Amino acid sequence: MTDPAGPEATPTPPTSAAVARRAGVSRATVSYVLNGQAAGRVGVRTQARVRAAAEELGYVPHAAARSLRAGRGRIVLLAAPADAVPAFGPLFADFLAGFQTALHHLGYTGVLHGAPAASPLAAARDWAELRPAAVLALHGPPLDAAAVELLKRSGTAAVLTTGPQAPPGAHALLLDQREAGLRAGAHLLAAGRRRIGVVLPADPRLTAFAEPRLAGVRDAAAAHPGAEVRPLVLARTEESATRLAARWPALDLDAVFAYNDEYAMLLLRALQDAGHAVGAAPGRIAVVGADDLLLARLLRPRLTTVRAETAAPDRIAHLVDALIRDPSAPPAAHRLGTFHLVPRESA
Repeated sequence: MTDPAGPEATPTPPTSAAVARRAGVSRATVSYVLNGQAAGRVGVRTQARVRAAAEELGYVPHAAARSLRAGRGRIVLLAAPADAVPAFGPLFADFLAGFQTALHHLGYTGVLHGAPAASPLAAARDWAELRPAAVLALHGPPLDAAAVELLKRSGTAAVLTTGPQAPPGAHALLLDQREAGLRAGAHLLAAGRRRIGVVLPADPRLTAFAEPRLAGVRDAAAAHPGAEVRPLVLARTEESATRLAARWPALDLDAVFAYNDEYAMLLLRALQDAGHAVGAAPGRIAVVGADDLLLARLLRPRLTTVRAETAAPDRIAHLVDALIRDPSAPPAAHRLGTFHLVPRESA
């Protein structure tokens, strides 16, 4: 028989009661010290004794139990399908890393929740089980009023969504993707381009960003009689870009806004390989991207792009912290930034 107390048995984690016995204090004192509430209640020497006892025993506070007592934890849930993060591009990954770091400095843990859900209400139930202090619905099924209400009833202090329209009870984080298309379109039209292609990624996860960018180019073209805007579906592969470049003479387009820099670089190279001249000069194909990636500046010709001037991740983290601290704050729209065109040699 295997000895249940043998080396394979799971060790019992130390408890706050064990820390209290080791330090010679009450469990309430341990709670005050280890939860950062000792000021004015517990003397400095006693605090040091409690921390030393906790370190000797290897005691770590139980986050789930603390969440149950408080009604919510210190988790800020970032809801976006895990497989969608690479599709959003390197800027989103950089933002995510900076945002999670800023949350950590404020005492929160940013958790990326990538599990799929059948409906907004099902997603809200999954998130509510973790008792988050706040939920940022970055991508996925749009939340509705019932989902927001469920989260609020379960103790979530703040619910934030991206996009122009937030459901009742939720805050909106706004970065107007239409403006990116408007800037790109206005630049191309001012340069005399009148037959503009707009790349729509074949990846459906990017539709919510791509469609408003297309609408922005169309809005810019509306002020120029005779201007044509044509959507072009492109997968993020060399094969797809090569096929599109082969069709270019039949498309008869003199410019393209390629959704972002990655798609722009892919298409630019394919156009050059097919023998087409790319650049701002008349008779060449003008190409515009978005995001202002460093790699786009290393191309020849250097890529004209639309850059987002957004709030720093720590500012957004402080906004989330403020909304958690004041759950009664009325829902509002919080603008994250604007888009600006960066002209270079490609358009």
